Parts: sequence; structure tokens; C-alpha cells
Amino acid sequence: MKIFLAIALLIMASCAPQQTAYIHVDKSKRTLTLLDALEKPIKQYRVALGTNPVGHKTTEGDGRTPEGLYSIIAHNPNSQYHKSIYISYPNAKDREQAKQRGVKPGGDIVIHGRGKGTGWQITKYTARGDWTLGCIAVTDQEMDEIYASVPDGTPILIEP
Repeated sequence: MKIFLAIALLIMASCAPQQTAYIHVDKSKRTLTLLDALEKPIKQYRVALGTNPVGHKTTEGDGRTPEGLYSIIAHNPNSQYHKSIYISYPNAKDREQAKQRGVKPGGDIVIHGRGKGTGWQITKYTARGDWTLGCIAVTDQEMDEIYASVPDGTPILIEP
């Protein structure tokens, strides 16, 4: 009986999504990589970014995806884009810089699925395929995987 239970637990553990310790987004390569606690890649995804992807997000409506170190702060299972996880943009530095320029920094930056009616085609990964307002988009199936393996508090580094 104990052997059966041990085997069952091993099988269940191998089927469960591996917990992500760190997320790395490379905007120039259009990739999002989930990493484990030893910073070894778990899985990599192709992404679509904001409609104006070059440079750091500085202003509400600029179409840019932020750059820098942030964290995952919440999960939304009922997003209009299938599911989403919120990124901690804007941080204090982003808000201060926007305040100095007299603009709003924007917000509600998330990793999300395709959702219905976006028109985004899975084969488009070039700048022409970027369609979000500054978010990071993957397919709905990929979002299911990411959503299940990324806990709140996970650091996310978004690089140019």
C-alpha cells in the first residue's frame, strides 16, 4: 500500500505545473521565459507586445511595454483576454518620472491570452504583430500554463 501511494504521489507531482521562481521577457526577441529557482528555463513562449514596443513605457496610451524589474501582483481568471496576471507597473520610480513630466504613467499592465475578437494571429511575432496597449500577450493555451505556474510575488524582468 505504501509503495502504491508513493508511486501515485510521484505521478501526480510530475503532472503538476512546475512552480516558476522568475520570469524573463526579452522584448527584442519577443520571448517570455519561465525560470526555476536555479534560473534554469522551464519553458519559453513567443509573445506579442504593445503597438509601439521600442523603449520603456512612460506615459498612459504610449503603446509601450514597460522595461525593468517588476513583480506579479494578482491573477484574474475572468479577463476579457482569457486569463491575465498583473505586473506591478507603475512602480514608485515610474510614477515619479511621470509626475515630473506632468503625465499619467498608465497602468493595468498584464500578461494575458489572446481572448476573443483581438484579431491577433499566432503566426505574427514581428513588430507588425504587436497589438496590445502595452501588455504581454500569448495564446490562451499558453496563458493557462503560465497562469497555473506563476504565483503572486514572482519577479519579472522585462528587457529591451
